[in-house]
Amino acid sequence: MYQTLELFPGVTLRCIQSTRFKQGVLSVQFLRPMCREEAALNALVPEVLLRGCVAAPDLRRITARLDDLYGASIGAQVRRIGDYQTTGLACGFMEDRFALPGDSVLKPMIQFMGQLLLMPVMEKGGFRREYVYSEKKNLISALEAQLSDKQAYASGKLLKNMCKGDSFAVPRLGNISQMKKATADAAFAHYQKVLRESPVEIFYVGSAPMEQVAQLRVPVFRQIQRNVQPLPPQTALTPNEPSHKTETMDVAQAKLAMGFVTPITNSDPRFAAMQLLNTIFGAGMTSKLFMQVREKRSLCYAIGSGYYGSKGLLTVHAGIDTCRFEETKAAILEQLKACQEGDISQQELNAAKQAILSGLRAVYDSPGAMESFFSTAVLSGLNRTPERYADEIRAVTVDDVVEAAKSVSFHSSFFLKGENHG
Repeated sequence: MYQTLELFPGVTLRCIQSTRFKQGVLSVQFLRPMCREEAALNALVPEVLLRGCVAAPDLRRITARLDDLYGASIGAQVRRIGDYQTTGLACGFMEDRFALPGDSVLKPMIQFMGQLLLMPVMEKGGFRREYVYSEKKNLISALEAQLSDKQAYASGKLLKNMCKGDSFAVPRLGNISQMKKATADAAFAHYQKVLRESPVEIFYVGSAPMEQVAQLRVPVFRQIQRNVQPLPPQTALTPNEPSHKTETMDVAQAKLAMGFVTPITNSDPRFAAMQLLNTIFGAGMTSKLFMQVREKRSLCYAIGSGYYGSKGLLTVHAGIDTCRFEETKAAILEQLKACQEGDISQQELNAAKQAILSGLRAVYDSPGAMESFFSTAVLSGLNRTPERYADEIRAVTVDDVVEAAKSVSFHSSFFLKGENHG
């Protein structure tokens, strides 16, 4: 059962009641506009908060507290969802009904999460500098590691070029230069701004009644002086001028990334058809790109597509030999054209439906998967339960998918080629 309750202006509790699991999940997400100036700080702040609070001022005592709570876990949660970035914490914990008689886990877990969020270890009126610099170093290392994944690098460069001027050009964790500029004072000032201004989404998955969760959360947020700044609604992609860039690097395998645009987003009634088009076109081992471009013509080592429904953006990525760039690009466009001209069999549609329906059934396999689906759906504008979305998927026809394909147009590309090739 899915329920929603506004605890305070700008603080919304969403509960998914389930008795299927031994573990519950609770997340607290502060919503921020996705922007270059804030992205790194939004990624940094929750990592610093997890280094210590007044009640448990270091990692050793945090670990001991979680062990006392039957081995509970807590971590930073930073998501990019369309024009929004979330920053906050998420925890997993044993349900009270499986604890020893007289023991409670939910109440002390919520209290401890509140302490981590609102009572950080302080130094000279701000965050402890040692914690900030340590977490900065960790995040910079994580961002640098992404650069070593050349397919992710090519895809990131495509989005940056294609979406220049749109929030979707900003990486989820910000960029290295912004992270390096972050200071302890700047991080603490931003933390205070986040607490004061941000809409808050709290998601709970577990067997406790919503009223009980609400009563436990209310005291936490009563401590904060709030002046909530509403976020603007999600918008479709505002694409930059078409961009076709090539970069040379010492890589054994060249990487091709192609970007396409469509007016169909999460809130569009044609969204299910667009998701099915993506699956038929390039997402999976039965897709046209995999079967025709990789298997039949052997033009690439790996290939796939992805659809960002919050923005109306479809991307294709492929690992290829540098000399096969033009041939592979043309073959990818040919497969999109085939979809647009109606070359989609009922068998392909059925296989795509089964793939998506299987994914929707998997939403209920764990409380974490449920939290992820519902929170992302609400914030992105999808706003459908898995059951409702499954019904929409089942109702889609081949003609619907063809019409969705006709809305897609090629926009930009990025090619990362090897140094010693043409």
